[in-house]
Amino acid sequence: MEKKVIFHEEYCKSCELCVNVCPKKIIRIKDDLNRQGYHPAFVRDEDQELCISCALCARMCPDAVIEVYK
Repeated sequence: MEKKVIFHEEYCKSCELCVNVCPKKIIRIKDDLNRQGYHPAFVRDEDQELCISCALCARMCPDAVIEVYK
């Protein structure tokens, strides 16, 4: 299975806008820190199939770190 949602985690600043806007509630925040010292957002591999490719998360992201594929 190919991923529908890809986060460039090294640039994520943990604003959580994507978490709040996701209609399927599959976006989570990691416990680990990225190089900038933030907890990046991600979608677990097992939740990728639940993504409906609406791209609301990508549109809300102020740092353009999210790619969504159909």
